Formats: sequence, structure tokens, C-alpha cells
Amino acid sequence: MLLPLFLNLAGRRVVLVGGGPVAAAKLQQLLAAGASVFVVAPDLVPVIANAAASGAAGITIVRRTFTPGDLDGAWLAIAAATPDVNRAVAEAAEERRIFVNAVDDPVNASAYLSGVIRREGFTLAVSSNGEAPGLTSLLRQGLDALLPRRELARWLREARKQRRRWKADGVPMEQRRPLLLDAINRLYSRPDDLHDDRRESESGESTSGVRAFRPAEGQVALVGAGPGDPALLTRKAITCLRAADLVLYDALIDERILRYARHAQRFFVGKRAGRHALTQDRINALMIRAARRGRRVVRLKGGDPFVLGRGGEESLALAAAGVRCEVVPGITSAIAAPALAGIPVTHRGVASGFLVVSGHDERAFGLTVAGVAPNGVTLVVLMGMARIAELAAHLVGKGWAPATPAAVISGASTVLQRAWRGSLGDLAADRVPLDARAGAGTIVIGEVVSLAGSASFESGSTGTPGSIERPYVSRR
Repeated sequence: MLLPLFLNLAGRRVVLVGGGPVAAAKLQQLLAAGASVFVVAPDLVPVIANAAASGAAGITIVRRTFTPGDLDGAWLAIAAATPDVNRAVAEAAEERRIFVNAVDDPVNASAYLSGVIRREGFTLAVSSNGEAPGLTSLLRQGLDALLPRRELARWLREARKQRRRWKADGVPMEQRRPLLLDAINRLYSRPDDLHDDRRESESGESTSGVRAFRPAEGQVALVGAGPGDPALLTRKAITCLRAADLVLYDALIDERILRYARHAQRFFVGKRAGRHALTQDRINALMIRAARRGRRVVRLKGGDPFVLGRGGEESLALAAAGVRCEVVPGITSAIAAPALAGIPVTHRGVASGFLVVSGHDERAFGLTVAGVAPNGVTLVVLMGMARIAELAAHLVGKGWAPATPAAVISGASTVLQRAWRGSLGDLAADRVPLDARAGAGTIVIGEVVSLAGSASFESGSTGTPGSIERPYVSRR
């Protein structure tokens, strides 16, 4: 069992035994802590040698092997040499009651350096007793990603202010923790009860001498992620992701898109295999609560938030809760998927309009297309891959010609894109190959599909009807 401890090494002698790359990294840490470092090693890597040659303050270097007397007057020893040398350092340190850190050599160590996060006046350290430095580093990175980016300094100011009050009032230590939690929660109690942009002094007063307030910084951005390829994100979408504290993302969002939100917490809230990770009401509640706590939330949706993406419902819920909402449109797959397969949804002399409809519910689909003249517009069906035959049969039953050109595009804009072309009759007869209908996809019905093989469209879509094509090639 270890006792976690933070050392003030400013001006204190620390002996660093070793002159290799590992020792060089430790030297930088010790100098950053203000230690007076005595380096002893027969050979030095250029980084250490150059530090000495530059006359850097706080460093003394002796080119020779270690001797026990090197530890006289030291507060701490760092052994970054061979196991035999580390053992000699450990024995000499034990005799002098000096703690020693043996790098990647826990047997010869009595102190263990840790993975450290320093931010806004806080230091957070993680240790594995020296047995798993790689895992320590991974945990440090994970914790660093979870910590809020803009709130720690504010919490620290509030804690300092409350501590002065408690000391003046004689509040016992055991009573202070719940009081502090209550004080921090009050910072977010009302949207209009937060500090304004004027910097507060340590006493908690604004620079004008009067406690000032400003609206909450938290807000929600409904962001469209486009059809899949990260290269098709808008610049505004990338900006929102980079500034986000929390990202709630749907299914089919490319992992490379999420990497733009490297400082944010990221939670999957989409639907897979017909099951929702969270209900819509729960998603709304998460967005509202996080925004009221001052966080910048991105609700990340495939395609465009307002094209069959329930973005309208979410914006209304946010408005009802008094939460600021920004909409960042995305490229909807209703247009992108046909385009990437060489199919224009409108074309002069062929189709002057198009209808986008959901295919997840056959009854709702029927009501939507009921007022459309057969073969009158280009029909684009989203979320209908599982019901292709039923939807097509419905159209044929309503007078649509079975010979009407049709296409099925799956994995649009990704390296997995497949584009199949045939007829509405083929769809109704369920003649679409399985590999063309795998995963999410877009169904296009109308005369414009016949243009996919035209030389006027340079998508690479040159296959014959009934074939499966891969017109999209990623160039990243």
C-alpha cells in the first residue's frame, strides 16, 4: 500500500543516475519542478549534454560512474541506469533514508513517479506501483479526456472563497465537504445566475466591486455529420465538435468524425438492430441538463438533423426548456447517395422534383406517396432497406410502372459503397442482391436512375442494369 504524496522539490538537491533517453525525460520533469538536479553518468545523450552546455539553471553534470557519496545531502534519487547500477543506488539510498525512484525497475524503488495531469491549479496523479507504466499512461490520458476544460479554475476560485469563510466562522473540517458541493452546485442553479465575462477577484467580487452575472454558456448544437465520409463534414460541424464538452452521437457515425471531439465526453445514443440505446425523451433530458450546467453539447446525427432525423423534435424540446440551440446542417444522404452513384435527383426534361420519404413504416409510406402521381417525381426512400419488396409492391399497386428505373445505394460515401441498378419490378420481386442492401442505404425510384450510366456524370458509375457497382473511391 502506497501513500500518495506531492513533493515540493524547488531548490532541493535531487540526484539523477543515468544519461540515456529515459534519464533525459526525467531531467525535464525535475527541472520543471524547480529541483536542483545532480546528474551522474559516464555517457550522456545529446539532450542532457546540451542542457549542461547551455548553462541551464538548476543542473550539475558529472561524467563518471555512480558512487554512494553522490547521495549525500539529497532529498530524492532517480535511478535510470542498468539494473545493477539501480540496485547500488537503492542500497545507498536506503542507508541514508532517501527515497529512490528506479525507472521501470520497481524492485529497486521506494518511490514511484506517476502519470500526472496538471490543469488550472490542479495536479492529478495515477500510479500502478511502478509495475505497469504503460497502463498508467493510458489511464492518465483517459482521465485527462474526462476532466472539464473550462470549469476547474472556476471551481477552485469558489473553493478558495468558501474556505476563507469557513476558517473565519470556525466551520469544522468534517462539515466542509457537503458545504463545498452545495456551493459549486449553486453556480449552476439558474441560467441567469452565472458570472459575467469580467474577471472575479479572489474575494468573489467583480472588478467593478459588484457581483455580476451573465447568461449560461451552455448550449446545444444539432450537427449533421453528412452521409459518412469525414471529408464531407462542413467546417462549422468540425468547429462545433472541437469546442464540445459532450457529444451525443447516433449509429453509423464514422469514428474519424468523433476524433474531432477529442476533448469531449462521447456517448452513443443511437439505434441498432431496431433498439434505441436511449429513448428520445431521455436524450432530450441529457442535452437540457448538460447545457444548464454550462456545457457545450453537440447532438451529432447522420446526414442532416432535419431530414428524417428527429432534429425538429429536439429543437422544440430545447426551446421549451429555454436552452439555446444552434442547427448545423449536414449533407443529407437523400441527395448525396444518389449523387455519388451518378444519379441526379432532378434533371431537365426528366424530373423537376423529388420526394424524400421514410420507409420504416409501410402505412406512413403509403400515406405520403398517396398524393403523388405515378412516375411523377423522383422518389428517394430512406430507412427502407428492410422493406424494399413491400414498398415497391405498394407503388406498383398504385399504378407505378414496373419498368421504372430504380437503384439501391448502400454505404454511400464510404469505401463500402455499393450501387445496384434495376427496375421497380425488380425491387418488388425482391431481386436486389444481399450485398447491395447490407446496412443502411438509400432507394431511388424514377427515370433519373437511367442517367447513371451517362458519360455526362463522372461518378464512375458505368455498370449495366442489375449489376452492383462501387462508384466511390476514397482518396484519403
